[in-house]
Amino acid sequence: MSFLFKPLIFTACLLMAAGAQAASDRIALVIGVAEYQYLPPLENTRNDAAAMAGTLEGIGFDVSLALDPGTAEMEQLLDDFAFRSEVADLALIYFAGHGIEVQGENFLIPADAKVAGNRDVQRQSLSLKQLLAAVDRARKMRIVILDSCRDNPLGDDIALEQSGSQTADSTAATRGSGGMAPADPDRGTLVAFAAKDGQVALDGSGSNSPYATALMEKMVQPGLEISLMFRQVRDRVLETTANLQEPHTYGSLTGVPFYLAGPGENDAPVSVADASAAWAALKPDQEEQLLALADLGDTRSMLGLAYIRLNPNEGRFDPKAAVDFLQRAADAGSPEAQFELAKLYERGTGVDADPAKALELYQAAAAQDFADAINDLGFLHYQGGLGLRANPKKALTFFERAADLRHPQAQFNFAALIDDGLIPSKGPEDSAHYLYAALRSGSSDVLNLLSERPKMFTSETRRALQRKLKDNNFYAGAIDGDFGPGTQRGIRQAYGLEG
Repeated sequence: MSFLFKPLIFTACLLMAAGAQAASDRIALVIGVAEYQYLPPLENTRNDAAAMAGTLEGIGFDVSLALDPGTAEMEQLLDDFAFRSEVADLALIYFAGHGIEVQGENFLIPADAKVAGNRDVQRQSLSLKQLLAAVDRARKMRIVILDSCRDNPLGDDIALEQSGSQTADSTAATRGSGGMAPADPDRGTLVAFAAKDGQVALDGSGSNSPYATALMEKMVQPGLEISLMFRQVRDRVLETTANLQEPHTYGSLTGVPFYLAGPGENDAPVSVADASAAWAALKPDQEEQLLALADLGDTRSMLGLAYIRLNPNEGRFDPKAAVDFLQRAADAGSPEAQFELAKLYERGTGVDADPAKALELYQAAAAQDFADAINDLGFLHYQGGLGLRANPKKALTFFERAADLRHPQAQFNFAALIDDGLIPSKGPEDSAHYLYAALRSGSSDVLNLLSERPKMFTSETRRALQRKLKDNNFYAGAIDGDFGPGTQRGIRQAYGLEG
């Protein structure tokens, strides 16, 4: 076979994916812990979790609900959810219960945890890092919501027997009345706290906490873009708690608009493939909210406003204004804005064409591990462009890096390069690894190519892919390189399709 560049490999039809029954594209794990065996019980956490599960189901989520789970059960729930999240567009975890910050790290306490000090918390609780890992491979959006900073259940009595050196600052942060440490999730992941780091959330006087009440009220509203939804939740909680509790979000979502409850009745459908058209469908009142957030320095709002002004089918088409928004976001460090601005400088849209500036912006986005920019730099080095001489050897390092960052197109292309024998240090097992990863990442093009043209890969790579499918319980047949009905069924299931 020969190496196929992106304009060629990504024109495959989507008939198989469209005609099949896909696994749920939105999944949620909802956990509520109230009846602690060794810690003070909480009033509303079970109520909050049960109500949240029902709310999420009502807007189309496939929900797993766990009430008062112990440590082992919570660990198993996260393991199972992590595997399912690989083929979901959106993976969301909601936890209501005791949470505590130890040495700058956040822990969520199961019902059976018997904790008296730092080591107990670390050994018997689940960390925020574990929750983030469980949603990490969702294809488009990852959200972790912690309604868990109601108080420090150990109060000032926590035993600081942590091994190793400890600064006065870290000791002080672990003691006190409660609150969580700031979160720093990867790009494309949002962590929402019921109360800002260092603050304590209120359990509420009714059947649900103020935060859960506001969240459930807002998330069911069709046509409410998700970043604006969390902003409205914040305002609602501040209002109902007389400014005693301020929710906060950490991290950043991708630049594609998303509606938890779907578009409104009279809204245009949102096409995720075209960010410009998707943002242009936003209601005028929400555009005003984006403008207000942009003035506060929110780079995602700047991106959305830029995409609106890059839509030629809209009366708001204004490429120069789009450049201004993207420049502000790029200057603030947004790699997606740097990437989009690079494309405008490359094409001369809204600004004079400037290949050197475009290359500089691509490189800036790549330096922040923005996979689209890294993959495009691979092609620029492979073919030559923007002042770069063709350097296929250097291009391979970019393709591998983008593939390891789970860029589906790069995963396929790097698998193809390995299969062609162009990567001396890698063989059929590596090629199969990237093909399997591309399937799990949701590349319908790779699904169709493996289904319709499997012999474009060598028999060694095909057998290695069968072994990979068998290792993950998607295939039980012979390892013979023949992609018959059993292998095809395994490929579809690995992608996330039923049957």
